[in-house]
Parts: sequence; C-alpha cells; structure tokens
Amino acid sequence: MADCSYLNWPFFDARHRELAASLNAWLGATSFPHHVNEDKVDTACAEFLAEMVKGGFTANAVSTEGAALDVRSLCLTREHFARHSGLLDFVFAMQGLGSGPISLFGTPEQRAHYLRDVAAGKKVAAFALSEPEAGSDAASLTLTARADGDHFILDGEKTWISNGGIASFYVVFARTGEAPGAKGVSAIIVDADSPGLSVVERIPLIAAHPLARLKFENVRVPHGNLIGKPGEGFKTAMATLDVFRSTVGAAALGMARRALDETLTRAKTRQINGAPMAELQMVQAMISDMALKIDAAALLIYRAAWTKDSGAPRVTREAAMAKLYATDTAQEIIDAAVQLHGGWGVVHGHPIECLYRDIRALRIYEGASEVQKVIIARQTLAQEAP
Repeated sequence: MADCSYLNWPFFDARHRELAASLNAWLGATSFPHHVNEDKVDTACAEFLAEMVKGGFTANAVSTEGAALDVRSLCLTREHFARHSGLLDFVFAMQGLGSGPISLFGTPEQRAHYLRDVAAGKKVAAFALSEPEAGSDAASLTLTARADGDHFILDGEKTWISNGGIASFYVVFARTGEAPGAKGVSAIIVDADSPGLSVVERIPLIAAHPLARLKFENVRVPHGNLIGKPGEGFKTAMATLDVFRSTVGAAALGMARRALDETLTRAKTRQINGAPMAELQMVQAMISDMALKIDAAALLIYRAAWTKDSGAPRVTREAAMAKLYATDTAQEIIDAAVQLHGGWGVVHGHPIECLYRDIRALRIYEGASEVQKVIIARQTLAQEAP
C-alpha cells in the first residue's frame, strides 16, 4: 500500500482524510483489471462507472448546486484510482472534465438536467475542444456555431475527444464570431443523439481509451444550451482546465506511487548473488530518486489544489507547475521501475508494463508539457517586481 503520511500535511482537512480512507477501503475490496483490450474498452468504461456509482464517488466529480468544486477531493480521487487502474481514473476524470464547464458556469436548468445524471452515472460527459488543426492553440478553433432564430447550427470537426462514441453529451467549443481569435468562441452543450452529429473515427491508443473524431453537419442546438455568455467559451475552457490540470498531476502521482510500491516489493524479494536486490547501492539510489520525485510532485499538486480551494480565482501557474512536474517525473519513475523489473517490466499485462503505457498520454492532454512551460514562463514574467 502506498505511503499515506502525506495526508497529515496541512493542505488537507478531516473530510479529505476520510475520503482517502474510503477510497482505500473500496479499492481494496473491488477488483479492476490493469489491462483492457481496445475492443472491450467501451464495455469496461460502463462497468467501471457503474461500480463507481455504487461506491458513491461520482458525486465528487460535479457540483450540482453551483458550489465550488473541491479540487483536493478531485485530486485525491484521481490519485487513488490511477494507482489501481488507468482506465478507472479516466472514467472518473472525464465525468468531471466533461461536465466541468456546466459545474462552473452552467445555469440552474443546465445543472439540473445534466449534472445530477452525471453524478448518478446516468449520463456520460465529454469535453470537445481539440480540432484537427487546433490542439493547444484553442484560439484557432474553426468549428462554427451560427445563430438561427432560437438555435445554433454547428458545422465542423472535433478530434482527440475522450469518451467520443460513448458520451451522452459533449460540451463543444465553437466559433460564434463575436470577435477574432479567442474572444469569438462559445461553449455549447450538444446531446450525442443530435441529428447531424456523427462519430467518423475511433482512435486506438497505446493504452486503451474511448477516443474519437466527431463531425458536425448542420447540427441544431437550442440557444438554451449555451454555457455562460456568447464569446466567453475560451474563458470557460481555461477556467475548467485551471481546475482539472492539477488533477492530471494527481493521476500521474497515483501511477508513480504504484510503480514505487511494485519496485519496493521487487527489490526486497529479488535475490542477486544471495542477497536482496535492495542491498545494491545503485538500486537504492534509484529508489531514493523515485521517492524524492513523488514527494515533490505531491507538494506541487496539493499546493495548487489547496490554493484553489482557499478561494484563489485562478491558479494557472500553480496548476501548470503541478501538471508539468508530476507527469514528467512519473514517466521517469515508471521507466526506472521497468528497468528494475528487468524482463517482467515489459511483459504485456504486467502492472509495470501497463503503467508504462498509461502514463505517456498524461504529458500531452490538457496542455502538453511544453505548453505548461510557456504558461509558467509567461505567468512568472508577468509578476511585478517587489
């Protein structure tokens, strides 16, 4: 079991320690496979979501009454889920991210219609931002939503959309034309069964996840599905990522903790020249580096989460630091774990091999590592000198 002493840090309240205890108990009593085949991923996601609802954890992903999302609870949940299964973490994360704009900026009617069902596992959410030629540069979106009476008509494509093909609805970021660039984008809820919306491609990944390219052809959506004000979609997207980027770091932290746990067991039980591998100084140095990076990542993640929960309007710099450091170092930790496991580390379906595939995408989605460096630099340069 991973080290839980960090829960005594002042970043956490009693409710967070109780949440961690309930997550540990539930995960200890519920089995989730490390590896899921691509052709079974949709079924697995539905089964994982159903189990999560039984455990009572999906409610943590949304804010049905308009209260602030508890970022520390989101991070703790993702950390614990990712330690057991990358796909389990994905299912929870997308319920939160996909409905995040509604939690943060939705009307009471939108919250009532969508978020209660998301919390109950009756609706599956998706966040549709990326396009074939617009990933991290969200201001370059080309999918259009033109006004037509009391409706919008959407035309264009989205791609790299998590939960694509299994979602009940998509929060779509579309160009409504109020101004050039980022100021002309709006956030609109589009139900998955809307005429003209189609899944034109499912995209297989190194670690199986439901991912798709979507096409919008004259998709009519009621004006009441607009989230916030026209032209404020980019702000909505960035505010949502401001909350959830820290949680990506938390998922990476959970994977890194699992890698260290597996490595400690391996090092203590594997015999080399009649002694445990753990007695080798080179192995001890690698374990030291793993433990150090894990604690440093945890400090950055829970600093960002605590700062947001304490009322900071934005934690752009803190969240970028948390995501960048946690995901990059988790990759290093898991790579070291593969090395210390020898041949077992590359056996298909072994926990370490699964972690090696699961971690890679976290350094790309919700802003690649390079984008996080740009954000950190700009935020730092913008600070006034004392």
